[in-house]
Amino acid sequence: MSDAKTLSVYAAKAAEYAKLTSGEEASPSLLRFISALPQGARTLDIGCGPGFAAGAMAAAGMEAEAWDPVPEMVAMAAERTGVRAREATYSELREADAYDGIWCNFSMLHTPLTAWPDQFTSIARALRPGGLLHFGTKLGVGEKRDGIGRLYSYMTESALLALLGQTGFTVEYSRTGEEKGLDGKLAPFIVLQARNRA
Repeated sequence: MSDAKTLSVYAAKAAEYAKLTSGEEASPSLLRFISALPQGARTLDIGCGPGFAAGAMAAAGMEAEAWDPVPEMVAMAAERTGVRAREATYSELREADAYDGIWCNFSMLHTPLTAWPDQFTSIARALRPGGLLHFGTKLGVGEKRDGIGRLYSYMTESALLALLGQTGFTVEYSRTGEEKGLDGKLAPFIVLQARNRA
């Protein structure tokens, strides 16, 4: 994510966003992800926000890394016990066979749709054989800004599943629904878990 306006919104609203996501460390999706990984797994929370997911992974005995492009978010993630947090974006994910699991929860949606194929390919490469991806995004079509100025990229469920298949993933679980975000508006979403086929 490199859109300056989006980054500035998250910097200004970091504390508000942390409050909004309070309690998410016990979310069913995160517990499912953690339970599907081996003991002591190496994990990456990319676009970590305040780091609730990485914190839960560390608490479960995992080697948890957390990346975010917003310094205010990185600072909050770094306060969580056992989490190694740093300022970084998808473009810096260049490792191969490095992680047992990658948590990508409502963060890629702030990057241009044209970048998604390469970003999923980088995630597949960074995962170890059979590694697990959690992915969450809002559903829709095209790119636009929300009411508070954040850039959003939207994809339909069928297009997303096709792209995951093309970039080396097999989806094991998915769930759709609606929820309110930081802008206070209800929006349709999908969360899924997929294994890389490498």
